[in-house]
Amino acid sequence: MNGISFARVKEPIEPEAFTARTAPAMHQVVSTPAPAPLTAKQRRGRRKKQIIYGSIGLIMWSKREKPIPVTTETAIRKTIVQTVSATGKVQPETEVKISPEVAGEIIDLPVEDGKQVRKDDLLVRIKPDSYKALVEQQEAAISAAKATNLQQKATMLKTEHDFKRAEDLFNKKLISEQEFNAAQAATDVAKNTYESSVHEIERAQAASSQARDQLSKTTIYSPMDGTVTVLNSKQGERLVATGQFAGTEVMRVADLAHMEARVDVNENDVVNVKINDKAEIKIDAYGDRKFHGTVYQIANTGKTTGSGTQEEVTNFEVKIRIEDTDVTLKPGLSCTADIRTNEVKDVVAIPMQAVTIRTGDSNLSPEEIEKKKQKVAQRDKGDNNAEFVNQRAEQAAQREEREKIAKVVFLKKANKAQMVKVTTGISDDTYTEIKGGLQPGDEVISGSYSAISRKLKNGATVAYDKEGTK
Repeated sequence: MNGISFARVKEPIEPEAFTARTAPAMHQVVSTPAPAPLTAKQRRGRRKKQIIYGSIGLIMWSKREKPIPVTTETAIRKTIVQTVSATGKVQPETEVKISPEVAGEIIDLPVEDGKQVRKDDLLVRIKPDSYKALVEQQEAAISAAKATNLQQKATMLKTEHDFKRAEDLFNKKLISEQEFNAAQAATDVAKNTYESSVHEIERAQAASSQARDQLSKTTIYSPMDGTVTVLNSKQGERLVATGQFAGTEVMRVADLAHMEARVDVNENDVVNVKINDKAEIKIDAYGDRKFHGTVYQIANTGKTTGSGTQEEVTNFEVKIRIEDTDVTLKPGLSCTADIRTNEVKDVVAIPMQAVTIRTGDSNLSPEEIEKKKQKVAQRDKGDNNAEFVNQRAEQAAQREEREKIAKVVFLKKANKAQMVKVTTGISDDTYTEIKGGLQPGDEVISGSYSAISRKLKNGATVAYDKEGTK
C-alpha cells in the first residue's frame, strides 16, 4: 500500500529486498514501463480484426446514398416565341427562262448579263432565211391550190350541164339508161373533186400560217420588265429547238425588285407553318442584318433526299416574300429563315432541358424501363412459352405505359428532389411554356442532362453542383 509493491518468491530472500518506495511528490513525472512486445500470433489476430472491421465499414459507406450533383434555375414569367428555322436560297418571285422554239444561228444579241430590259425589248434574233423561204413556198402552194380549185369548178359546171342534157334525152327515150348513169356519175365526181380543191386551199393556208409563225419566232422579245440574270449564249452560236419542246436556254429575265426566300422546312416542322406567318431572314452576304418577310406559299408535296437510306429526309419548300426593298438582292444568295409560328405572352417558363418524361407509376426513366425489358427478354431467351407470355404481357404493359406517360419537372426542396407532373406549351430555343404544375419562383433542377433524364427519382438526395454552373 501507499505505493509499496511486494514481490512473492519461493525462496527466502534478504531483508534488504523489502525496500519501501514512497509515493512520488505532486507534479512529479511518473515514467510508465514500455509494454511487452506482441507475439506473431497476436499480431496476426489484430491484423485480421482490422481487415474485418475495415471491410464492414467500407460496405456500409458504399451503401450510403450519395447526393446527385445538380444545377437549378427559377421558374419565371416571360414571352415565348416559337420559331421554325430553315435554310435555302434567295430567288426572284418572277423569273422567265428565254428559250427559242425554232433552231438556227444567233445573228443579233443586243443584251448582256445584268442589263435592265423593258417589256417588248429585243432580246435575240435568229437567222430567218430558211423560214422566209418556207413562207414563200407555202404562199406558192396556196396559189397553186386556188388555180386547181378554179379548174375543178369549171369541170364541175360542165358535168352539171351535161347531166341536165342527158336527163332530158333519157326522159324522151333518146339515150340509153347506161349513158344517163354515166353522166350522173361524172357529175358526182366533179363535185367531189371541186370540194377537195377547196380543202386543199385551206390546207395550204394553214401551212402558210405555221410558216409565218415560225418566222416570227426567229425574233424574241422580253415578256416583262426586269434584269437579265443569266446569259448562256453568244452571237453566232447555233440554237437547238423543236416545235414540241423548248430549245436551248439562251438567258433568264427576272424581276429583282420582288425577291423571295425559298427554304426547305422539315416534315416535322412544316405542320406548324401557316400562310402569313412572319419571318426573319438572315442572308450570309449581309452579315448580321435581318430582313423581314411573310410566308405566302407552302408546298403541298415534299422533296425526299437519300431515299431508302438512313439519311432519308423529307422537306417541304416554303416561299417567304422579302419585304425590305432598300437593297438589290442577287439570285442564289444563301439564307436562313426563322419563321414565327406561335407566340404567348407573360407565361410561366423554365429551361427546356428541365422537362423530362417518366412512364407509368414506376418512377423509372424510359432508358431504365428499356433496360429492364431487355433483361427479362435475355432471361427468358430460348423459352418459347415464356417468350409468348412475355410478349403479350409486354404489349399490355406498353399500352398501359403509353396511357400513363407524363412530362415531369424535378423541384429542389432542401436537399431532396421532388417530382412534379406538368403540362407544357410551346418552346423557343431556350425556354418551354408551363401551362400547369409550376408557379413563378419555383426552383427547378435544370442540369445535368444525365441526372434529369436517368438518375433523378422522387425523393432522391441532391447537392448543388458548383462545377456545373461554370
